[in-house]
Amino acid sequence: MGKIKSHKASAKRFSLTKSGKVKMTQQGRRHKTGAKSAKRMRSLRKSAYIAKGNAENIKKLLPYA
Repeated sequence: MGKIKSHKASAKRFSLTKSGKVKMTQQGRRHKTGAKSAKRMRSLRKSAYIAKGNAENIKKLLPYA
């Protein structure tokens, strides 16, 4: 049986950790940054994890990650 293609848009946005969680970067850092407080921008630097229900769907899109 052949290989399964990974969903490239998802591969650019998400990565899997060794424990199986799906890691993503925070949204809201691209534009209109002057209106956001420095504290908010600092907190948006950190990466976040996706909820379990959504993580199952993303893992299907990234079969070999």
